[in-house]
Amino acid sequence: MRNIELLAPAGDLEKLKMAIIYGADAVYLGGEAFGMRKASKNFTLEDIEEGVRFAHERGKKVYVTLNIVPHDKDMEGVEEYALDLQQIGVDAFIVSDPGMFTVIKRTTPDMEIHISTQASVTNYETIMFWYNLGVRRIVLARELSFEEIENITSKLPEDLDIEAFVHGAMCMSYSGRCLISNYMTGRDANMGDCAQPCRYKYHVVEEKRPGEYFPIEEHEEGTFLFNSKDLCMIEHLPQVIDSGILSLKIEGRVKSSYYVATVIRSYRMALDAYLEDPENYKYNPAWLDEIKKVSHRDFTTGFFFKKPGTEDHVYTHSSYIRGYDFVGMVLDYDRETGIATVEQRNRMFVGDQIEIFGPGKEYFVQKIEKMWDNEGNEIDVAPHPQQIIKIRTDQEVRRFDLIRKGKEEEQS
Repeated sequence: MRNIELLAPAGDLEKLKMAIIYGADAVYLGGEAFGMRKASKNFTLEDIEEGVRFAHERGKKVYVTLNIVPHDKDMEGVEEYALDLQQIGVDAFIVSDPGMFTVIKRTTPDMEIHISTQASVTNYETIMFWYNLGVRRIVLARELSFEEIENITSKLPEDLDIEAFVHGAMCMSYSGRCLISNYMTGRDANMGDCAQPCRYKYHVVEEKRPGEYFPIEEHEEGTFLFNSKDLCMIEHLPQVIDSGILSLKIEGRVKSSYYVATVIRSYRMALDAYLEDPENYKYNPAWLDEIKKVSHRDFTTGFFFKKPGTEDHVYTHSSYIRGYDFVGMVLDYDRETGIATVEQRNRMFVGDQIEIFGPGKEYFVQKIEKMWDNEGNEIDVAPHPQQIIKIRTDQEVRRFDLIRKGKEEEQS
């Protein structure tokens, strides 16, 4: 079996580090230009350099997105930027536009280039078109079934990798090529600035009766007719791998560090269990239970088994399911005293029931019996953003372990 890659999103430097610590084999990120996610903090060249160093020290890879759909003016500076990234040592560029590809290939001919899902690659002939230009990885469009993917991968050269999304938000438009955001808000989805109008609530207006808004109703709040469920394939990893997909991609560069760590941790545990013994692999429902502890929508298998139907959309609301809060990250631990130094991320109270988890290990549950501020004063609550506090933990913890609590634990 060829190496299977778990590929994580990195919206900023902290998320990059968390993704790698929690089990990603590679991360993809955007710089300050040419990428598809303006809503994420994104990376300066200095950040990318630090991120590449952090990843390479741990044997991991970094891919940088240059996958906008550019106009002429948007191409300015591509050559210099590509050369800077090559000098830094990034492992590959992710590109969707043939013009962008041509400029990058001419400027940095030795750099690896991946063809983005934004290129809407859905067939063998298109894949071979890119292969003959020197591309050795294709990120498939989301709109392909297992049957179609297997038909494609059965004919591909051995040195060509296929990457596909297996988890995260789904776009109601074809491979993310959407004009609604630009039309309604002036924010261009194909330039990385989508306002997600697919999550809005809509009414119908009849042409000859302007100003009369007729609700599209499933209940009193209306219907969210473009609102797809989130993709989740953790229950189907054997089929994903058997189909010939070699890089399993997680969506979510604008999501939190807690989201990235939690989702990557579950997929890492599931993938390791499968790779260790494929014939006797057994899916563990706890992996999905953990994923459900981050902010998410209801889940779907997208196009993998069939074309999505009404059951793959959420018509009743556009909000996320949030059962837990991320409340802290461990910075240090004293084995002699059993006290952890924690950076607060949401309010914590003495008496809270919390869960603490880390990469590759089960979480444990405990109550916060006592809490101290950074000067050693005993406190009842940690209300300040990123406040440094200390708590005693029932088990040994490590730097970058995360702390969460259920919503029912929230106090007034």
